Amino acid sequence: MCGRYASSRRPEDLAGVFGIEKWEPEETLEADFNVAPTKEVHAVLDRPVKDADSPRPVRQLRRLKWGLVPSWAKTPEGGARMINARAETVHEKPSYRRAFAARRCILPADGYYEWVTGKQERELEEEGRRKRPRKQPYFVLPADGSVFAMAGLYEFWRDRTLPDDHPGAWWVTCSVITTEAETTPLAVAPAEGPHTLAEIHPRMPLMLTPDRWDAWLDPARTDPDDLRGLLSPPPPGLMRAYPVGTAVSNVRNNGPELLKELEAPEEGTLF
Repeated sequence: MCGRYASSRRPEDLAGVFGIEKWEPEETLEADFNVAPTKEVHAVLDRPVKDADSPRPVRQLRRLKWGLVPSWAKTPEGGARMINARAETVHEKPSYRRAFAARRCILPADGYYEWVTGKQERELEEEGRRKRPRKQPYFVLPADGSVFAMAGLYEFWRDRTLPDDHPGAWWVTCSVITTEAETTPLAVAPAEGPHTLAEIHPRMPLMLTPDRWDAWLDPARTDPDDLRGLLSPPPPGLMRAYPVGTAVSNVRNNGPELLKELEAPEEGTLF
């Protein structure tokens, strides 16, 4: 799954990476090292610009809310539960299939966090003894330091309780698509701890390699069977993972120190 990630690159840097043609200063977000559900996030998408002379799609950097609200939803309350869409079923689930066919985006990140239950706590769980698990967070990122381009979907939702000209009348929300975690060795693995992504968590965000960006963002591609071919996992051996401090477990904590690599998992959280 993907329940927390880091996104610190500046819009001008993302513009160069993704070939972005349009982004507005008021849409700019500050670096966020602890992105959590319901927060606003940067998204790359291809879409015609409103009131423009040409109807052609323009690559834009937009500000969306993480947690998809389907257009047909009566209220937005369920968005916080819809932060992830499974690659295996995204084409058929009522909440996602329309967005999958017409509204796809890329959510740029530095990498994502995932938590592993400590060895001692797992043993206690197996013995049936009640104890709150102490989990060790890991940060997962491309081994070459490139942008982690997560496949995403976005959707529009109209708040019918507000007038058309109200700034909050329209919500634009998104989800991260996830896939099965890799079982092949990490490109760089911690000395103590997991050596594959699957040992950290059975799911992972679907990373799109640059050769798929244009096809994924192209709004002219609407055939679900055609699009499903873009959902295959990236080549193995592109990722690294390392343990970070448990401060990231509190969403109120934020800053580059959350990405600091630990020499070993914290005491009591050994893999």
